[in-house]
Amino acid sequence: MTTVEKQTQITLSEPRTTIRVTFPDGMVLEGPVGTRIEQFLETALALQPDRYDSPFMGAICDNKLRELMFPLETDTRLEAVQLSSSDGGRIYRRSLVLLMTTAVDELWPGVEVNVSYAVPDGGFYCQVVNHTPLSEEELQQLDARMRQIVADDDTITKRVVPLDEARNLFMERQDFDKVRLLEQRTRQELTLYTLRNRTDYYFGYMVPSTGYLPLFRILKANDGFILQYPRAETPDQLRDITPYKKLTEVFHLADHWLQRMGVEDIGRLNRLVRQDKMTELIMVAEALHEQRIAHIASEIREAHETRGVQIVLIAGPSSSGKTTFAKRLSVQLLAFGLRPFTLELDNYFVDRHLTPLDKNGDYDFEALNAVNLTLFNEHLLQLVEGKEIRLRRFDFVEGKGVDGPLAQLKKDQIVIIEGIHGLNPGLVPHIPPTLIYRIYVSALTQLNIDSHNRVPTTDVRLLRRIVRDAQHRGHSATNTLERWPSVRRGEKRNIFPYQENADSMFNSALVYELAALRPRVEPLLLQVKYGTRAHIESNRLLSFLNWVHPFDNEQLQMIPDTSLLREFIGGSILRDYRP
Repeated sequence: MTTVEKQTQITLSEPRTTIRVTFPDGMVLEGPVGTRIEQFLETALALQPDRYDSPFMGAICDNKLRELMFPLETDTRLEAVQLSSSDGGRIYRRSLVLLMTTAVDELWPGVEVNVSYAVPDGGFYCQVVNHTPLSEEELQQLDARMRQIVADDDTITKRVVPLDEARNLFMERQDFDKVRLLEQRTRQELTLYTLRNRTDYYFGYMVPSTGYLPLFRILKANDGFILQYPRAETPDQLRDITPYKKLTEVFHLADHWLQRMGVEDIGRLNRLVRQDKMTELIMVAEALHEQRIAHIASEIREAHETRGVQIVLIAGPSSSGKTTFAKRLSVQLLAFGLRPFTLELDNYFVDRHLTPLDKNGDYDFEALNAVNLTLFNEHLLQLVEGKEIRLRRFDFVEGKGVDGPLAQLKKDQIVIIEGIHGLNPGLVPHIPPTLIYRIYVSALTQLNIDSHNRVPTTDVRLLRRIVRDAQHRGHSATNTLERWPSVRRGEKRNIFPYQENADSMFNSALVYELAALRPRVEPLLLQVKYGTRAHIESNRLLSFLNWVHPFDNEQLQMIPDTSLLREFIGGSILRDYRP
């Protein structure tokens, strides 16, 4: 084709007044320039009523997360973010907190509400901090006011204001947690959301109006209440709240520790980091960890002496610090006169061809039946009976079990086993329960951004894993981010349902760790390629980390070489320790 012929295909055109939106299934909708995402999704739903399995909370436009109220100016590829997704769940929960704080402010002007932590069945534990605990009658009033606001379908508006204006608003309202937080702000503007007459800062996107928030429940709990929301797995219903007694005790203990240390939000931590007052905080945080590990070791010794405990099972989700915990526990047990004998659960995988498959047809190494339960229980019974056995070793290259070394427990020796199924009774069905002591390890709490913006403990574990994967496994942040949803599904299936089976729980969170993780994880997140799905998550994490003042090199050196955090950032003297 000649140049002239090519040119003849180009013609003058009038500026377009419409844009086209393409959905993942190939559907194309056309509408005026400036049409909001919400309108396109509503039209798609009207054309195909069974299109989505849960309500949409936002959208991904050309691989960028957007709010429903975002106006589209150009052609785009559009995918709904549903309530059943992680991003959709965050948008719903965040908006629900704005709804709740607005209702509280209308009913009891000036009363402050603190969103403390999340409960496993879906909900935030909240407390009023300058008012007597809300009574059952008052909670019924709160519930009724929230439902009225939802029925009114009031608009949630968004505006960007100068930083000074935001600071003055929070000073006047005596929201000192937000005033402290803004000391870390480098940009001279801040996005605020307003519902009715309540304006506040929230970390992340919102729904456009309260009509999107019909599903919630207010429940009395101790001196506070639970603001319940739907879980991603059941987006159309609220679960029954299970009284997680042991987990609740951990939460209250963590609150007590934070109050004792005077670090109850990220703004307070930032001040200490900037003022170079971290030495004492690090030492106290590490001492509290050691104190707790010593207490658990003492309980194991007592259980060994009184009921013959000989097996310690340790379980917890990814990046909880289980490995370092197990080694530090072993040292404490030695101090109590008990000698640990480590048995690796990975050596008891079934041969590769017997490994169960997941729904995609891939090997499911996290399934309970991926373990040769018969042989594992047989060896455990023989060990606790004092018999000499030949242990099993798994050849990961050949994908099959082979003979390992001979082993026999000596007097005052105790078996330590770390694995994801440690709290599942199905792992050791043939072992008398009196011989077993179970420990659940996880980062169970975390400093919140402020009184209304929680930091999910899942995010902290993800940051730990990104750093560790890069440091010790050669994985990029993109690799870790792409694998994380699969990891989370495995945790929800194999670990979380059994956490209350633990005899003890160890909270592996450290009050200062976000400041220590930021300088290590930030460069890794910045390498995630723009325009990819992983970039959506990396951008969210980077935005959150901007609120945290990072440790400098000297402050990083203050972290003890036995710290659980060293498992992730490197420099642990326990890495090569084999009890």
